[in-house]
Amino acid sequence: MKQLSLIMMAVLWAALAGAAAQEPAQSSIAKQIGTIKAVNGNAITLTLESGADVPVTVEESARILRLNPGDKDLKNATPIQLQDLKAGDKVRVRGHAAGAGIDALEVLVITSSAVDAVRDQIRQDWQKRGVGGLVSSVDPANGTVTISVTSLSGKKEVTVKTAKNTVIRRYAPESIKFDDAKPSTLAEIHPGDQLRARGERSADGSELTAEEIVSGSFKNVAGVVNSVDASAGTLTVQDLLTKKPVVVKVTAESQLHKLPPEMAQMIAMRLKSTLPAGTPGASGAKPEAKADEASRPAGGVPNGGAAGGAGGGMGGGMRAGGARDFQQMLNRMPAVTLSDLHKGDAVLIVATEGSAGGGGTAITLLSGVEPILQAAPSQAMMLTPWSLGGAPGGDAMQ
Repeated sequence: MKQLSLIMMAVLWAALAGAAAQEPAQSSIAKQIGTIKAVNGNAITLTLESGADVPVTVEESARILRLNPGDKDLKNATPIQLQDLKAGDKVRVRGHAAGAGIDALEVLVITSSAVDAVRDQIRQDWQKRGVGGLVSSVDPANGTVTISVTSLSGKKEVTVKTAKNTVIRRYAPESIKFDDAKPSTLAEIHPGDQLRARGERSADGSELTAEEIVSGSFKNVAGVVNSVDASAGTLTVQDLLTKKPVVVKVTAESQLHKLPPEMAQMIAMRLKSTLPAGTPGASGAKPEAKADEASRPAGGVPNGGAAGGAGGGMGGGMRAGGARDFQQMLNRMPAVTLSDLHKGDAVLIVATEGSAGGGGTAITLLSGVEPILQAAPSQAMMLTPWSLGGAPGGDAMQ
């Protein structure tokens, strides 16, 4: 997830726009800010934030300066050469209008490496100050959202408070990219949605004052692989809830991981031990669990998924009440490809809403979960971590 948050974009754009503000206005001068899509000699294809491409010709006498993120003063800019420009660099070009393009007399650059550094900072901040869960209720009048945060150590309610300056975004139905998330409002958030927010937490962790929120409606699929079409980038899963086959798309942004057998057994034992007495699959209970129970979300959570929690309780470095969540653990698991999956494999998938009758696009797929479905089917869906690419700004917010 390579995705950028609004705050990150604001930092980058402010650096370019701020430097530009030092210059006197010249009505005959054309200016544009965007991302370099391609460089061919002195010709640059610049992609604007709107998505439009603008051809730019860099004049031989043009000055090219590199800014550091956050700098708003050209006195700290470093001269660089045309050949130093690369795809992915954020630039502001200034020059003469030439048809639909610009003959650039000046190029101000924030390099892709600087963008990556800011992205890492954003990702770390989401992990450090973020919380994610399933929306329980929304109170637009008071500007709050209550989410249920589920981890292996249990569930808790967290109240997310918003203010006038809180950035609220919502994922597009068919996209798993944070960049595709659109400006939104609390009124568009509904119970059952997934939500992740970052900001300042209260001392007891029961409240978070949000600086940024992203939400979306996602679906969980728990089942067995029927077939895999690696060339088409799809797999068909027999959904244990609906008893129907679901086709799920897998893209380059999808996160595919496999639980190591020993970890799957450990999680299965842990989940089994937390089930209430008498629950199928619980320690001491009669082994009457059925496979189709795997589709039931933990704790009666509606189908639509359980988000990665703010804590973990697994042992092996996952201390109860600790800051690491399942998503962070997932990132350390072995990655797999679509061709590594075979008919009969048990999988847990979090996918975009998709179109009617479709399975959407996989955000996260977890294989190697057979022991979990067998030992604690009613708890399995709590392990389908919804993530913003791990964290927004890295996305979804990788």
